[in-house]
Amino acid sequence: MLRRLSLKDFVIVPELELDFGPGFAVLTGETGAGKSILIDALQLALGSRGDAGVVREGAARADITAEFDTPPALAAWLDEAGFESSDTDTLLLRRAIDAQGKSRAWINGSPATVAQLRETADSLLDIHGQHAWQGLTRAPAVRALLDAYAGIEGTAVSGRYVAWKQASERLAAAESRSGELLRERERLAWQIGEIERLAPAEDEWDELNAEHQRLSHGQSLLDAARIALDALSEAEPSAESQTASALDQLEKVLDFDGELQSTVDTLRAVQAQLHDATHTLTAYLNGTELDPERMQELDERVSAWMTLARRYRRPPAELPALLRQWKDELQQLDAATDLDALQQDLTLARQAYDKEARRVGELRAKAAPKLAAAVTAAMQQLGMAGGAFDVALLPQDEPQSFGRESAEFLVAGHAGSTPRPLAKVASGGELSRIALAIAVTTCQLEQDGGAGTLIFDEIDAGVGGAVAETVGRLMKQLGRDRQVLAVTHLPQVAACADQHLVVAKALREGKTSSEVRPVAGETRVAEIARMLGGERLSSTSIAHAQEMLDLSAKGTAPAKPNNKAKS
Repeated sequence: MLRRLSLKDFVIVPELELDFGPGFAVLTGETGAGKSILIDALQLALGSRGDAGVVREGAARADITAEFDTPPALAAWLDEAGFESSDTDTLLLRRAIDAQGKSRAWINGSPATVAQLRETADSLLDIHGQHAWQGLTRAPAVRALLDAYAGIEGTAVSGRYVAWKQASERLAAAESRSGELLRERERLAWQIGEIERLAPAEDEWDELNAEHQRLSHGQSLLDAARIALDALSEAEPSAESQTASALDQLEKVLDFDGELQSTVDTLRAVQAQLHDATHTLTAYLNGTELDPERMQELDERVSAWMTLARRYRRPPAELPALLRQWKDELQQLDAATDLDALQQDLTLARQAYDKEARRVGELRAKAAPKLAAAVTAAMQQLGMAGGAFDVALLPQDEPQSFGRESAEFLVAGHAGSTPRPLAKVASGGELSRIALAIAVTTCQLEQDGGAGTLIFDEIDAGVGGAVAETVGRLMKQLGRDRQVLAVTHLPQVAACADQHLVVAKALREGKTSSEVRPVAGETRVAEIARMLGGERLSSTSIAHAQEMLDLSAKGTAPAKPNNKAKS
């Protein structure tokens, strides 16, 4: 439910703050006073497109804040998105647009994107405009309304449709490119065969290089090891003998000066390390020999790696990865050229789509007559006695993302007439009343779900007399379960409201501004009288306005006014 709306420097509103309660509220005022400004502001707060034109002339920016009760459907989303609030029952949406057209948004005081504002809209507001019937002449809107009534979630059938289309495209591509794909497969298979004959192992290239370098410098390595061993232990004097002599001299005098202990310890460690080095060099010389045959094998192996690397213009170390890549491509190509498997995939995808499309079609077929009957019943109350409403399901020649049938609304305005497509109904009054009947019917059916606030923006245009009284009663009835806000020019509708707001223009400091104020008591009677008879109030119009309010409060239909309702 909408609790509060605050505007600052919005269009011709300098500053405004309105509190809203539950039930049915109306917004009235003279023609051109700006009755739809509040609706426009709410739409901006919920993420509709805005530009610098909404900023009041001379102001730096327009600021709109809307406070709602937090709907349960949004609680988890708000938590996940980080829009927590100290008051968990309150959802605060704010939108600011500056004079350059730049927009900023907040949810519960935290910066948000306009897209995130839009995500809240479906759970908060449902707006029915005076030209709502225009959308009801378009097949997608008709189908969406019927599906919502039937409780159909369209993602399942659309997902299966996409899977079927993709399977169909894969088969068609394989059939049209069969020769090209076969040649590509042969090329890949030949390249894979070449590298597989080499059988390059992971990290083999680095190991080959290391071993090749070692064997190619084998004699130099042996010579260096022999010279080093001689210097360490076999020459006279050798490093080992020299170290032993130094250690022997220091140990003789160690008792006379303890400071020499660290040097003695170091020499003992050096002596042990020299011994280890001597042992290692001896083992290296005993275990190493020149191997011309192994050297030739390594030359041939390295050459084979280099040849393939040059042929495919890759570093030798990348040959194993290249082999894996080509094998993956070959596997994909085999799948892409397996016409039998592709045909099987297409058959299964089509079967899955057909099954889901049949399920959706059955739900639509059950829901269509129920919706038609409900709207027909509403039409009888809206001055279209004997009229009938029907929902026609139109089979589609080809599968569609929404299923195998579209929908169209048909209307017969009078008893005995043949229902025709809504788009061909000529009377504007009939169109408005039919749109209202559909809106009221679908809103009633969404009492346990959907948006918490319903807004009717002059949807009663072209309606008057007893029908206007019915419209008012229907909206008041809706207000028992949902918050309803209606912009109206009909006194019969305004008299039924639980809350009455009046929009008026005023000239302040040479600038036109708009203000909205709640009215009650005599002020409300005067506003209803103005709607009945114009600016010059008469005792008759005032008396009739009071009667309308009194009877509405008792739930009784007022008598028809002597004066025509102002349009």
